[in-house]
Amino acid sequence: MARKAPRQDAGDEGLEVGPPKEWAAGVPGVAHSLAMSYAQMGVKRTLLTLVRVNQKHGFDCPGCAWPEGRHRSPAEFCENGAKAVAEEATLRRVTRDFFAEHPVTELAGRSDYWLGQQGRLTEPMYKPAGSDHYEPVAWDEAFSIIARELRALESPDEALFYTSGRTSNEAAFLYQLMVRRFGTNNLPDCSNMCHESSGSALTQTLGIGKGTVSLDDLHKADLIFVVGQNPGTNHPRMLSALEKAKGNGARIVAVNPLPEAGLMRFKNPQKASGVAGRGTKLADRFLQIRLNGDMALFQALSKLMLEADDAAPGSAVDHEFVETHTHGFRDFEKNVRELEWEDVEEATGLPRTAIEETVQDVLGAKSVIVCWAMGLTQHKNSVATIREVVNFLLLRGNVGRPGAGVCPVRGHSNVQGDRTMGIYEKPSAAFLDALRDEFGFEPPRRHGADAVESIRALRDGHAKVFIAMGGNFVSATPDTAVTEAAMRRARLTVQVSTKLNRSHAVAGEQALILPTMGRTEKDGDRFVTVEDSMGMVHASRGRLAPASPDLLSEVAIVSRLAMRLFEQDGVAGIPWERFETDHDAIRDRIERVVPGFDDFNARVREPGGFTLPNAPRDERRFPTDTGKANFTANALEVLRLAPGRLLLQTVRSHDQYNTTIYGMDDRYRGVHNGRRVVFVNPDDLAERGIADGELVDLISEWPDGERTAEAFRVIAYSTARGCCAAYFPETNVLVPLDSTADTSNTPTSKSVVVRLKRHVAAE
Repeated sequence: MARKAPRQDAGDEGLEVGPPKEWAAGVPGVAHSLAMSYAQMGVKRTLLTLVRVNQKHGFDCPGCAWPEGRHRSPAEFCENGAKAVAEEATLRRVTRDFFAEHPVTELAGRSDYWLGQQGRLTEPMYKPAGSDHYEPVAWDEAFSIIARELRALESPDEALFYTSGRTSNEAAFLYQLMVRRFGTNNLPDCSNMCHESSGSALTQTLGIGKGTVSLDDLHKADLIFVVGQNPGTNHPRMLSALEKAKGNGARIVAVNPLPEAGLMRFKNPQKASGVAGRGTKLADRFLQIRLNGDMALFQALSKLMLEADDAAPGSAVDHEFVETHTHGFRDFEKNVRELEWEDVEEATGLPRTAIEETVQDVLGAKSVIVCWAMGLTQHKNSVATIREVVNFLLLRGNVGRPGAGVCPVRGHSNVQGDRTMGIYEKPSAAFLDALRDEFGFEPPRRHGADAVESIRALRDGHAKVFIAMGGNFVSATPDTAVTEAAMRRARLTVQVSTKLNRSHAVAGEQALILPTMGRTEKDGDRFVTVEDSMGMVHASRGRLAPASPDLLSEVAIVSRLAMRLFEQDGVAGIPWERFETDHDAIRDRIERVVPGFDDFNARVREPGGFTLPNAPRDERRFPTDTGKANFTANALEVLRLAPGRLLLQTVRSHDQYNTTIYGMDDRYRGVHNGRRVVFVNPDDLAERGIADGELVDLISEWPDGERTAEAFRVIAYSTARGCCAAYFPETNVLVPLDSTADTSNTPTSKSVVVRLKRHVAAE
């Protein structure tokens, strides 16, 4: 029997604010995840499903990309992982009757939370041009509509093919193959909005756009920096890894404008000390940095290390590593030696003594890892900032040896694998050559559009068809009004989805919803594969019956669409029909196209899968233009604000994963029954004469004008001075489409200049 979904939107009228938590997980985390699971799945389904999450013969969690260790507990999932599974394995259903009752214009006025809570999609739906309702459509007709619209385009570049990080390796590989056979590299993906800056910086400096550490390295590290990241909410299983590292003697430095409960103390619910005891204090040092101050911090640490080496040569710099394995040291050295401490203190908001104390931690550590997430990647200077992180690590040879390296913590499960499979608008010539040699056609060489460029193309009428393989593009992207208007200009929008979301309600002239199976569901005797945040590839096998007999797997959807799209001219060498049912055949082709997948079918059947090669980690080999790891010189620009302004960062609540809203609480920050809140330092509120609990409008200021997000309740909170925070996607409206990071073109959602204005209710 289907569980009931909310019939009305939950507003913020019942908003309650209490003191923030000073620890994470524990018994409340277990209770909360089970309560949400029971509400969505029922008791029996919950117990049968959760025991298979992240197990070697189970399915990969549809949440984050944190890796699993060799030895796994019977409950290898976290609170937010349980929520993600519950949302997918829910008993709630969205049927044709729902769409008959709710016109698209009504759905567009609903919240992301309400839409997501309605349940699983059950059959293909089509909104014809001029209609305000989705109506049922047969699969064959749906594929015919897409093929007809794609063939009618004047150029393949008028079509955009988006991918979310949830897509399996097999589906992603077929998707990019279909798109390139069609004739375009327009393959934007969710990486464009999150870790694109990491990939850009790491490719330039180390020659590979991925991290260089394994889970074992994290356990072996002497010192771990956790920068711009909230693992307690976004990657809760990381807390267990940090706990193990602490047990092995590691020190942890947390760098963040907001104090995060998970980095203060972790009560591991799978240990007696986490249930009845005080748990484990994780962060030995908390640097409450001003937003956008991370570049200045790492430059200052490098400057102090150079000065320490001046006093005692060889004590702070690994000269042998620098001379043998790196390039560009002199320009880097000159740049950081000229750094002014006044700029550092203004940029970071930290006293010099705090940075000097931190460098003593560095000098006392034989192996150092720096972990980071979107707190580093969504600024204008993000790529330069991450290059400075690499500089800092290269100085002491902290790349390519046990317990040391760079650790960008990816978000969505398999977002890294999708990029490995070729989901990228700027593919390498080597990848395209391999694709050509394997499949017998010449792939397009011109670079395609990323996420921001795709919105511009739709806005300006240069793109007419938008197809999304998963995700919620409308809610994930910036400049909400511009994005929504752009999507509505499309001739056709297509969403391959498991659940209802806002992107279905912001539709083109014609729109299709193609319902697909989730990770939890059984697709015959077939399995798919994923790659985690540390380059491990493993199998994922669903066990539940599909939510509806009318669902198709992502692989089947791509294969059938390709058969229909290319049926008029035929495609020798691409057996789409076989690919639909034979995933081993897809993996054989991946093996011949993508480096590192030798003997793919055999190795992925081994329990736990296998690790992809990583030249910097495995060999201290750096496939850059210079053949070495590159030091870089990056100019520091301090963000100086006009009087009365604050720097806003967008954040997730604890009942949220990316754009999926599981509930209306942010338990660790003390917020319940609401989301339109803004966290501001009490001293900043006092300066502005604004009281805790007042309603304000957030107004962002840009060269092209102002943008407003209305009616946010102020919460006095211990964030860094001059900074504030609020949840996305509610604050995406404040970020203009053209404000992006240099090089990576990632939206600048973590350094938005705003002012607070008392809200005046409309009469």
